[in-house]
Amino acid sequence: MKGTSEKSLRWQVEKWLTSVSALPVHVIEFGRSRWGGGRYAYVATADGARALYFFRHDDGGWSVFPNRTGQMNNPN
Repeated sequence: MKGTSEKSLRWQVEKWLTSVSALPVHVIEFGRSRWGGGRYAYVATADGARALYFFRHDDGGWSVFPNRTGQMNNPN
C-alpha cells in the first residue's frame, strides 16, 4: 500500500520527470477530462523534452494511469 506522500502530484512528478532531468518542471495544463470529469495535469520539463499527463484518482492520489471509473465504456 502506498503512503499518502507517494500519491501526491509533487511526488509523482519528482518520480517520473525530475529523476531523469535536472531541469525544472512546469504544469502546462490542468483541468477535467471529457470522460468522467476526472482531474488531470499535464506537466513538462522546461526544455519540453519530457512531458506526462497525471490523473487524480477517487482516493485523492495522483498517477500516470487514468482512474478506472473515468474510462469510457466500450459500446461493444
